[in-house]
Amino acid sequence: MHARTWLSVLSLPLVAAFTLPVVQQGTPPKPAAKAGAKSAPQDPLAGLSDIQDVLSLVQQNYVDPPDMEKVLSGGIQAVLERSHPLNAYLSAEDLRLPDPGPASVGLTVLKRGIYASVLAVTPGGPAAKAGIQPGDVIRKMDGDSVGRLSAWALERRLCGPVGSSLDLYRYNATGDLTKTTVVRALPGHAELTVTHGTGALLVAVPDLLPGRAEELKKAMATADRGQTLVLDLRLCERGAMDEAALVAGLLGAKGSFATVQEAGKPDLAMPVTGGGAPFARLALLVGRSTLGAPEVLAACLKKGGARTFGERTPGLGVERSRFLLKQGGAVELVSRRWLGVGGEKLDRQGVAPEQVLRLAETDDSLAKVLTALATPPKAAAAEKTPEGAPMVPPHVVPKKPNP
Repeated sequence: MHARTWLSVLSLPLVAAFTLPVVQQGTPPKPAAKAGAKSAPQDPLAGLSDIQDVLSLVQQNYVDPPDMEKVLSGGIQAVLERSHPLNAYLSAEDLRLPDPGPASVGLTVLKRGIYASVLAVTPGGPAAKAGIQPGDVIRKMDGDSVGRLSAWALERRLCGPVGSSLDLYRYNATGDLTKTTVVRALPGHAELTVTHGTGALLVAVPDLLPGRAEELKKAMATADRGQTLVLDLRLCERGAMDEAALVAGLLGAKGSFATVQEAGKPDLAMPVTGGGAPFARLALLVGRSTLGAPEVLAACLKKGGARTFGERTPGLGVERSRFLLKQGGAVELVSRRWLGVGGEKLDRQGVAPEQVLRLAETDDSLAKVLTALATPPKAAAAEKTPEGAPMVPPHVVPKKPNP
């Protein structure tokens, strides 16, 4: 039986693992149906009694003795990933693994079936020095197929002791599968960069970790608020929502910042915090490496009137939680998502720029944005990123994946 068939057939245990407790608790008796009433839809839990039979038949009749532990974990992981690629199953052995180490290769990836798309590359980090770029597609890590690794396992593989190496088998912009060895290093503190122009300045923000709002405040302390500010979030790949709300207030935003949705709980509105004087004109640069909290910040500022340029963001305005299982393992689930000020679901559509603007490293980003700002919004509308575009538009088309 093919491995994919295993996963499809035996994803049933996940349903049992999460729904049997509900069944065992019992449900209140249903009132008797009225005469002439339509029959109720089929019970979605019908068929759970067949799961054990299926497992027993596979174990007793398959031509080779199956490793039932791998079968079960593989089926659970397959179902989790159908809900969201960041979901992951962790075995009891996984939970006992030591910390992989403080060093990193400087990559952010997102699993897509048997591949992992490179979303962000830390500037100056090991992966960037090795020539890896956002949009590259990873097929294997240290010889192991990405298809067998969960999001948790992928993130763990990227970390390790200082000086340790990681072999990545990836498809680059040419579509060829190449092996790249990356040596892990300690991540450094990324600095804000400020570029001044005539009547304008560009501030590139590398992340929204705690303390970034205060750093931004100091960097703009002497700036003339009567000029144009271009906030560059293209390489802003992580951060905290509280810090993002502070940055929004610092740039003059008021009122609501975003809304968090969580299963079984009422929507929770989060306000903009702090305060600051707005600039005469605010523009945003976003892209495929604008991830998570920076996406929420971009959505807030865009709704407040900031003109937005660049490329559609990946749509990762979500948060994960870990839930322990009775048998000793755990699952990591996307349990919360953030809505923009206008109610847009940032985990599905990301932030679409008002005008697509692709910039190379050698381009004068400030000059390009100022030129784009001179174009009226209605004239630029024809260049919008089409609605429904993929969350992570790849620049790589793999030729032939290795088995």
